[in-house]
Amino acid sequence: MFVRKNRLRSDLNSFLIVTAALIIIGFLFIYSSSSVYALERFNAPHYFIKKQLIGLIVGIVGFLFARILSLDFIEGMTPLFFMGSLGLTAFTLLSQFGIRIHGSSRWLSLGVTDLQPSELLKIAFILYIARFLTKKEKHKFTFTKSYLPFLIVCALVGGILLKQPDFGLAVTLITTAFLMLFIAGFPIKHLFLTLLGLTPVVGLLVFTQAYRLRRVLTFLNPWNDPQGAGFQIIQSLIAIGSGNWWGTGIAHSKQKYFYLPMQHTDFIFSIIAEETGFIGSSIIILLYVLFLYYGLKIASQLTNRFHIFACTGFVLLTSLQALINIFVATGLLPTKGIGLPLISYGNSSLVCTCLMIGLIVNMASNEYGYGMNSKRKTSAA
Repeated sequence: MFVRKNRLRSDLNSFLIVTAALIIIGFLFIYSSSSVYALERFNAPHYFIKKQLIGLIVGIVGFLFARILSLDFIEGMTPLFFMGSLGLTAFTLLSQFGIRIHGSSRWLSLGVTDLQPSELLKIAFILYIARFLTKKEKHKFTFTKSYLPFLIVCALVGGILLKQPDFGLAVTLITTAFLMLFIAGFPIKHLFLTLLGLTPVVGLLVFTQAYRLRRVLTFLNPWNDPQGAGFQIIQSLIAIGSGNWWGTGIAHSKQKYFYLPMQHTDFIFSIIAEETGFIGSSIIILLYVLFLYYGLKIASQLTNRFHIFACTGFVLLTSLQALINIFVATGLLPTKGIGLPLISYGNSSLVCTCLMIGLIVNMASNEYGYGMNSKRKTSAA
């Protein structure tokens, strides 16, 4: 027990060090990539970094709150939290509540700031699926009692996100849920049949919306319209290619001078690659690999089934978002509108990711009784 406790604590410390490193790198490159744009638009080069600092402060408060909150309370309140966050996300579809940016209604105005409810939905959805898998474990081989309700929940969440539209987050969340289902030991034949059935659905979603089809065609050949639809990805590839091995130097990006759109959000990896080269890009990728490694290692040492699934889901979701963002920036996937977790500018994303990290720390810290609230013992099935 003592050895296992120390191993878990060591893995948790490594996990937090990796997380902190990603946040620090994020602040450095948010300023580097956004200062010119902020100076031009707001006459204040520190505009975005100051807003991100506020997000970090709120995120730290959220981390500490999630760290000390009763895990029994979290599990019990998960259905209510899920329905509340789903309702807030649905409110963005109403013109009197939602704020439309870049063609998508994903934000609610709170006066002093804007809230992206889908970030809260990410946490709630993972917690709900974790609770669902825990409750349905005895019925996982029964289609009507376990798998069908799972599909209904996924369809509900996916439908609301697609209506915003947020195709990228819908795909990311549903993929994470199916990965959790696979880890929980649900029948592979159900997963395979669902994947088979979803293939034409995804194709229909792409071909029935002109902007999605345009993104796919641009992905296949961005040079067909270099000054239009292909402009962003071409500029991203130019930025990455300009970095060579060691980069142009931090703060010496040329693409941030109004060549590459969304340079401090969706395409911040391109600026990092330009300024730090192949070496710097590899370090970023390594940090996310370590995030995934230590996160899954922590989850594997837990005994409470709800904690295992929740921790696994949070780590997979964050890692999958990072993978998709990097693939988009390097032209390996069509544009999705997904930021680089812990690095890209965005208060809602940073705060909610800090909340997820806090919950992971809470679950790990209470595993062997050295946490800040009592742990309900649940033996592994």
